[in-house]
Amino acid sequence: MTLLSGTDAHPSYPGDDIARAAVRAADPSRAPFDPAASFDALALAARPAASPACAPDPAAVAAAAFPTHALIQRVEPGSPADDVGLHAGCYITSVDGSPLRDVIDWRWLASDDVVELGYVDTEGDAGTVEVERDPGTDWGIEFEGLVFDDVIQCRNACTFCFMHQLPRGMRPSLYLRDDDFRLSFLVGTFVTLTNLAAEDEARIIEQRITPLHVSLQATTPEVRRRMIGRRAQHGIEALDRLLDAGIEAHAQIVLVPGQNDGDELTSTLTWCYERPGILTVGVVPLGYTRFQKRFERSFEGPDDARALLEDIAPFQRRAQAERGTPWVFAADEFYANAFADNLAAHVPPAAHYGSFSLFEDGIGIIRSFLDDWQRACADGAVEACARALRASGTRALLVAGCAQRGFLTPSVESSALHGLLVPLYVENEYFGGNVNVTGLLVGADVSARIKDVLEQEGCCDDLFLLPRVMFNDHGVMLDDLTLDDVARMTGARVRMVSCSPIDYLREIEHLARCRA
Repeated sequence: MTLLSGTDAHPSYPGDDIARAAVRAADPSRAPFDPAASFDALALAARPAASPACAPDPAAVAAAAFPTHALIQRVEPGSPADDVGLHAGCYITSVDGSPLRDVIDWRWLASDDVVELGYVDTEGDAGTVEVERDPGTDWGIEFEGLVFDDVIQCRNACTFCFMHQLPRGMRPSLYLRDDDFRLSFLVGTFVTLTNLAAEDEARIIEQRITPLHVSLQATTPEVRRRMIGRRAQHGIEALDRLLDAGIEAHAQIVLVPGQNDGDELTSTLTWCYERPGILTVGVVPLGYTRFQKRFERSFEGPDDARALLEDIAPFQRRAQAERGTPWVFAADEFYANAFADNLAAHVPPAAHYGSFSLFEDGIGIIRSFLDDWQRACADGAVEACARALRASGTRALLVAGCAQRGFLTPSVESSALHGLLVPLYVENEYFGGNVNVTGLLVGADVSARIKDVLEQEGCCDDLFLLPRVMFNDHGVMLDDLTLDDVARMTGARVRMVSCSPIDYLREIEHLARCRA
């Protein structure tokens, strides 16, 4: 499974922890957001609960009269929208008579400084209003969700699909497989383009919906069909037409042993390099769980991982010379598996990753962590955290997926925090397979590991730290347990912390000082 370091809002961490990358790498149609979060919270316009029978239900009014309608979540005070009386709870149904399907339509249709908006207000009354703004100012509207009609779902039969490898009984939102070009543009979803209609292609070109993030896998027709399904060729033909029209793309290849590696990978990369509109290619390893019988290995072996790095090296050297970028990037797991004994010496430097734009794919996370840890040592954050823990007599145990072992343990043990900050690696018994990232850990596995420590060492003063990436926006883990549930089940002192070392070291220092 793709590696984990984890992030919060930090310059060298362009996204949150790569649990999202673990899901997306295994299922390219999965959107890059917290796998524990409800899909509706990101993509679908929320609908309020029905109003009492004696009052009109604005959602019902909007749904009955308008195929698509955008729910306003917030209106900026003093903004043009506020000036005409729009407010949270109202729906926008059209701009200059054209319906809104998504935020892209809103940006496209509302680009002028005077627009006529169709609306349904919180009383269920429909109408239109002319709104005017000064050049360069914003309308002051925030919508609930990014698409206002139905999310386009995947209809492929990908052999490596992670969603098909999930256990039964999880939240329904975790099984929803999107393949929506709009989310690809807006939030970086990898899509196959196999479901694009002619009008979708025309819209992408007209509205310049670029760059897209495309799940490619392979270019040989029979390999694509075997891996993706019967519509595989439609996707690559659509991609070619879009590239010819000036649309750009970031491509991803989920590498499956014996299917699209070796010569097929070389053929795919050659095809991509001949198309300048393909800006980057990310190669990520197959991820699999115990809830399937198709796969037993990925690229865990050092020889297999090293072979992949050698296969892409000629393309990287050529691209660096001709385009000033390595262009094709390997997920961190390949480096971790190839050079387990001395990982830090073999991870490419920060310059290799540029702006870390492929961070969400598990590419560049180890380098970001190592550089941030070095900065934390240099600016005294590590020493300050160590002093606070020592003064309070506290040992902090940081929960982590086993994917972090190769770089977290050496970093901590060679610092002033040795013996004070202890990585607590948790095997993912819930998913099994090669799933080993922190963000896909569940509360039951974490609780069992904490209880083992308490039983073996009998120390109730330890502080157990759970990275925020394990929780969705509502503080719930994949198995529906919360931080309070873990505390109740274990009797331990548990706290939630950030994922970036620079941030969580400060948080640990604060927790220790409060205890002292």
